[in-house]
Amino acid sequence: MMTFMFAIFAFAMSLDKVQYGALFRNSQRQIGILSCALVMALLWQVQAGILPSLNIHILAVTAVTLVLGWRLSLLSSLLASLLCYFFASSEINFSSFWLLNGILPVYISYALFVVCYHYLPRHFFIYIFVCAFISGGLVAALKIILSAVYFWSIGLYDWQVLKDNYMFYSVIMWFPEAMLNGMAITLLITYRPHWVRTFYDKEYLDR
Repeated sequence: MMTFMFAIFAFAMSLDKVQYGALFRNSQRQIGILSCALVMALLWQVQAGILPSLNIHILAVTAVTLVLGWRLSLLSSLLASLLCYFFASSEINFSSFWLLNGILPVYISYALFVVCYHYLPRHFFIYIFVCAFISGGLVAALKIILSAVYFWSIGLYDWQVLKDNYMFYSVIMWFPEAMLNGMAITLLITYRPHWVRTFYDKEYLDR
């Protein structure tokens, strides 16, 4: 119950009347959110794991956050989590699944973007390699670590089991997650830069 309340609170923080009003009037933006949700749901279904609930999969949340912004990314992650919940082959706990795979990665991804935006040079390659590539890998690693802490805190597994069977994946998953997010953002800002909400042409290209 506490997990569900925390997830709802974290999502409620993203609600913005102006942005959602624009969303309801813009069919292209609606398609973008649904497309991102579908891609994430498909990637989240391609997973591996040794023990129940200790699943490893590509998140792609960092790329989605850079494309949609944090508010709409939370909405897209909600839709992706609902798709996984209703169509998953195994039973999942919706609130913890949404929190660990959607909400926390979105907030971490956007926080890393904000830090890069304010403290690093605003350059095309900085955006690709730091905001997308490195941040994507860090988010994947932190997601696994936070998931391990959560499963330990609720008593699902003891710490030694998590350390031996789950946490070492944070090192293994760093590179594929970084590659996917980096490649996706590279293609988008090369061919469809206007689709990427956090990419500003005048700041990243006129340098």
